[in-house]
Amino acid sequence: MATPSDTVNLNQQEKEKEKRKREEENDVMWKTSLCSYYRRQDSSCSHGDTCRYAHGEAELRPRPNNTWDPTSERAKKVLKGGLEEDEEKKVEVLEAREDVFVMEEEDSSPNNNNNNKCLLNLPRKWTSDNLNKFLDQQEVLYKLAKKKKGMTVGFVSFETSDHVKNAIKVLDGTSMGNKHIKVADVLPRSFEKKTQANVTSEDPNVSMVLNGSENGEVIEKRDPAVNSLALKSRSVRDVVTPLAHMPYGDQLEHKKKSLEQTLKKLTRNGRKACPEAVPLPEWIVKSRDLAGLPCKLEGIIESPLVNGYRNKCEFSVGYSLQGKPTVGFMMGNFREGVTAVEEPMDCPNISRIACEFASIFQNFLQQSGLPIWNRLNNTGFWRQLMVREGRSHSVGSENLEASISEVMLMVQDHKGISNAAPSDAPLYPLSIPKKHSSSGQDTADDAIQTRIHDYVSNLRFSISPTAFFQVNTLAAEKLYALAGDWAGLGPDTLLFDICCGTGTIGLSLAHRVGMVVGIEMNASAVSDAHRNAEANGISNCRFVCGKAEDVMGSILKEYLNMPKKQEDNSYVCDSNGKVETSDRENDVSDDKPNLDNLGHENGDVKSVCGHAQTSTEELKESENKSGRIHTPPQYKNVVAIVDPPRVGLHPVVIKALRTHPGLRRLVYISCNPESLVANAIELCTPSTDKAEKGNNNNRGWRNMSSAGLARRRAKSMPDSEPFQPIKAMAVDLFPHTPHCELVMLLER
Repeated sequence: MATPSDTVNLNQQEKEKEKRKREEENDVMWKTSLCSYYRRQDSSCSHGDTCRYAHGEAELRPRPNNTWDPTSERAKKVLKGGLEEDEEKKVEVLEAREDVFVMEEEDSSPNNNNNNKCLLNLPRKWTSDNLNKFLDQQEVLYKLAKKKKGMTVGFVSFETSDHVKNAIKVLDGTSMGNKHIKVADVLPRSFEKKTQANVTSEDPNVSMVLNGSENGEVIEKRDPAVNSLALKSRSVRDVVTPLAHMPYGDQLEHKKKSLEQTLKKLTRNGRKACPEAVPLPEWIVKSRDLAGLPCKLEGIIESPLVNGYRNKCEFSVGYSLQGKPTVGFMMGNFREGVTAVEEPMDCPNISRIACEFASIFQNFLQQSGLPIWNRLNNTGFWRQLMVREGRSHSVGSENLEASISEVMLMVQDHKGISNAAPSDAPLYPLSIPKKHSSSGQDTADDAIQTRIHDYVSNLRFSISPTAFFQVNTLAAEKLYALAGDWAGLGPDTLLFDICCGTGTIGLSLAHRVGMVVGIEMNASAVSDAHRNAEANGISNCRFVCGKAEDVMGSILKEYLNMPKKQEDNSYVCDSNGKVETSDRENDVSDDKPNLDNLGHENGDVKSVCGHAQTSTEELKESENKSGRIHTPPQYKNVVAIVDPPRVGLHPVVIKALRTHPGLRRLVYISCNPESLVANAIELCTPSTDKAEKGNNNNRGWRNMSSAGLARRRAKSMPDSEPFQPIKAMAVDLFPHTPHCELVMLLER
């Protein structure tokens, strides 16, 4: 006879079974439907991370019957016949392959794909550890197993074909819940497909070589039609200068239309990023009158020089289609299986001088005993040649080649994946002696420095091998003049030059402002900037070495958060760079500063202002000795000009610019309009002091666009006054290519 305690125990067991059943059901249905918050714009999800529904297409999972939420984009594509179930499997396999499984070098080659297998219908919650444990339990001999959580596919690498056969026999058809494991071949990446096609083609009529094949071995074939599918009718001119077939006027119109479409993304994404409780900003409302543009695109400034304008060329070293060691440009993307290199002679943007040095180096390689770089297994020596040209004086476009007086050559040898060497890679200069001295021997001072020189706006610039300098010097002059005109400069202006490189922007505009503060992370470029300031007699500039995201906040506070009333002993730089103080006897020495010993390598903040050379630490020490407060000068007009790399500004820099109310005007120079759009979303979107509810985790960020990530960051921006896009203008620094520089003026 059952006792009351037995009944209680049975009830508890039943409850635990029901709880486990519910948990299993919830696990099966987890994220298989879109959250209503995602489909409706008038409400938000309050569950956060605990929500069992998907907050976007990237999180969505298929249902147990292999169907998708009918409101999702994937389900709509399936209904339209645009995405079959088999294709869906392929997509998932490829995604997992890209994100999870990196084969060992010998296993990733096309010839070893037979020993790599894909397991389908694995539990989504499994990780690599779970898969390894499962294979061990099944007594399957394997070499490597990988699986990403959230995917139903895993990858296994085997030592031999016998191990593969045994694994298929044991695993194929094994029950896994309500599904059965299926063993399939690994889908090769696109570049593996094309590489394999080039290597294993049976057609006997082509002479084809895989660039970087060991020892330059030529793989003989006989039909030119099978020559790398991507290269069938392509020339190096088509790859490097795809717009060269157009008249220059048509090229400019093409670029302008492309920029208009990109700028419209700013309006669309800016509207989505606006908090619900805040009215739309004026620039979004007015975009309806500008055909969706956030501001007026005033046109595109043409390049003074259309052909041979590049002062810097980076040539790849490899094999041509005929198997000849070649210095030139790759004919396509390595991921597409394209590894051939062709000579640059037909590229209209390359100068005659650069082509000549590429040809000389190519002839040298053919006699060299050192191997050419193999892009398939990252071995070899000769990899890249950089040619940089320097001018002896400032000239117009008609006399550009005649003014070339210096050429810098840099040969790179490094083991990284990217062709470009990292910024901290060691450089070994080979100094070329100048004319012999009267004694008949060269002295140390006679050796040419490992720098090159060029002119911008009649200023002479010294450029280190790795320092950034615009490749189209004459067009860069127009670019910097435009930025200066839009910045609204004057004697009472403090100009921040962010990502200043060798100081070209700040120094070219220094005569129009009270002071320039440049920020740059490349130590050699900062050294160049100091030298350039001294060589051109410019004293109202200060250059800071460090990442902008690390130093921007403190620099802005130093200049913008000072009290309005200053002590009498503070120094001021006028528009001519002269120092005016009311207490000369406490000034630093009037001797000219030694710009070579500024200590910028360690991120030390230094200044060159008039005859004063002081760092933050030195100012504090001076305060302690004199008992007085030494503060930076204050300016009525504070402007920033940013010229970031292609990835755009770091989020920390954007936040620093956005949250300092003293900064009222910003000129953004961009070589990548997509990055400008993403940064402008954060700079120009209204903020609120109330944090929005919803999905605040980082799930799915890998699949988000740069604009999508910017929208997310914009919603967490501290309450601050946003900028507004006022106008934009393009400057064509890269004729014959789809690229150009875009300048946008932001104000508040």
